[in-house]
Amino acid sequence: MADFQFNISKGRAVELYNRVKTGDPADSALLLVVLAEEDVESDAVLKDKDTLADVLAGATNEATNGGYVRKVLTAADLGVLSPDDANDRIDLDIPDQTWTNVLPGSNWAKIAICYRPATESADSEIIPLTSHDFPMIPDGSNMVAQIDSVGFFRAV
Repeated sequence: MADFQFNISKGRAVELYNRVKTGDPADSALLLVVLAEEDVESDAVLKDKDTLADVLAGATNEATNGGYVRKVLTAADLGVLSPDDANDRIDLDIPDQTWTNVLPGSNWAKIAICYRPATESADSEIIPLTSHDFPMIPDGSNMVAQIDSVGFFRAV
């Protein structure tokens, strides 16, 4: 298992991030969705999924622990989109995320970062962008996702 980009978002991740940052549409957001460890499908299978509903339609399940919620990141949470012209790339970053007092239940395997076009979007309208290994065993304490200093995605 490793971090990867979903095929549906290849060539689109920077633009979808920018749409959230610029408020186009106004209630678009990035979502962080934790995938449970039990029965999580392989990266090769997951990367072919085109919507969050597809990700959760197979054997893979979302975490259901008490204290877990999907994290919603809006324009105010995101850094300004700024190309790194010196290194010929764009890094997308999000702040570290904390789930407070997550109760035991399902162990965690991955975090999927997704684009949600509107507040009322169904999972079938949410586009998965990237997946990141996040093996955690909830025990009632806080679960913290520390986002790498280069961000969650790099376009080169």
